[in-house]
Amino acid sequence: MMLKHCFLGFFLSLFLTGAVGTQPAHDSLKPQGVRFQSRNFHNVLLWQPGRALTSNRSTYFVQYKMYGERDWKDKEECWGTQELLCDLTNETSDLQEPYYGRVRTASAGSYSGWSMTPRFIPWWETKIEPPVINITRVNGSLSVVLHVPNSPYRDQKGKTVSMGNYYDLEYRVFIIKNSLKMEQQVYEGPDRVVQIEGLIPYSGACIVAEIYIPRFDRGSPRSAKRCVGVA
Repeated sequence: MMLKHCFLGFFLSLFLTGAVGTQPAHDSLKPQGVRFQSRNFHNVLLWQPGRALTSNRSTYFVQYKMYGERDWKDKEECWGTQELLCDLTNETSDLQEPYYGRVRTASAGSYSGWSMTPRFIPWWETKIEPPVINITRVNGSLSVVLHVPNSPYRDQKGKTVSMGNYYDLEYRVFIIKNSLKMEQQVYEGPDRVVQIEGLIPYSGACIVAEIYIPRFDRGSPRSAKRCVGVA
């Protein structure tokens, strides 16, 4: 009986030592930098390979849940993916609710633990893209029309919903006069159609614009530059 107990103790010690010894290898497989990136409510989960991974043969498994839910849900399209991203736009469509995502790695028959995102609230954290500008010349002045980017969602009639439906937006418009090579802000406010007058005839001008969200004190990047001649 004594010999049997010694053998079991030795086996248990060997098992635990082996388990502890393999744990760092599994930890080094864990995905790094797991986070949400959100543009106009297109909510994408991103990550980087674990420290021990040197090839592209690893596969990844993605789950998500809303804050307060007990069980995680599998994202079927990203269950066994080899990509380093997963689109969770449809799964995070309740925009003012907090969400979490998590990812684990499988490589050469080994599985990592889960790597989880910080809490993510789309309405607070999404970044709005810049407006698209259309310019029309009208009797020596410019009429600037600003088009707000769309969200990925549709209303009950199937029409795409603008980002302007979710926030009170303001717009900043800047003119760059070719003759002076100087930038000047010519408008700030809620209007999406802006008239710019008092331009020098036969001179060229370029317009850029950005969107501003006063509630969050942040804005979009600047739009692409649009240039016209002024007759």
